[in-house]
Amino acid sequence: MSGQQNVQRPLDALGKATNSPVLIKLKGDREFRGILTSFDLHMNLVLTDAEELKDGEVERRLGTVLIRGDNIVYISP
Repeated sequence: MSGQQNVQRPLDALGKATNSPVLIKLKGDREFRGILTSFDLHMNLVLTDAEELKDGEVERRLGTVLIRGDNIVYISP
């Protein structure tokens, strides 16, 4: 049982990333960067100071956005 103490659940990892910068990749090769403000059990995310990226460069600044969890491919803290 001691090996399971190091197991981390996905929502625990998101909790640790709250109020930190994250990179979000969505279906359709869209990427967003911003500060993870909050999330729910469906992995819907709220980002502040969000920017949409294209080829790693800022395409547009969006401010506060809500990203629906079923569109997320990955989240990188």
